[in-house]
Amino acid sequence: MHHEEKSPFHGVMAQFDNPNDLLAAARNAFAAGYRKMDAYSPLPVHGLADALGYKRTRLPWLVFVMGIIGGVAGYALCYWTSVIDYPLNVGGRPFHSGPAFIPITFELTILFAALTSAFGMLIANCLPQPYHPVFNVSNFSRASSDMFFLCIESTDEKFDLDSTTQFLQSQNPEEVTSVEN
Repeated sequence: MHHEEKSPFHGVMAQFDNPNDLLAAARNAFAAGYRKMDAYSPLPVHGLADALGYKRTRLPWLVFVMGIIGGVAGYALCYWTSVIDYPLNVGGRPFHSGPAFIPITFELTILFAALTSAFGMLIANCLPQPYHPVFNVSNFSRASSDMFFLCIESTDEKFDLDSTTQFLQSQNPEEVTSVEN
């Protein structure tokens, strides 16, 4: 039985001082065959997700379906309570009154969609995550203020500590650091 040893390194991280250099390095890394990498930026960088090779998520479809389910559940709740469970004849109005059911139907549509969106985002992003190996990098706290980082992870098939470090150094970063687990 073959057991793989866990690498003592999470990966290799390059630090850049502007988003254009980060974007160029991410594109070059993807073109060089690296697939397990992540970028950290204090602001959105247009095109970075595509440069890293991220695929579109199915979360919007799940939110849409859950919104529809919420709407159907809201309408069914109103119908059940007003027509089947406790019908009240108020002023000769019909038991089934679609316009009266709209507010509850709308609210449950929004509730189901919003909760699916929030919990789906948390699950997809593996949050909450109080610890991550990149927190061990000395300057990484600047990722939320003024620095840009690209980390190629050791789980990448092409990862080799020396060659990956050399590759990242060829991208003209401010600094290249090994990220320990």
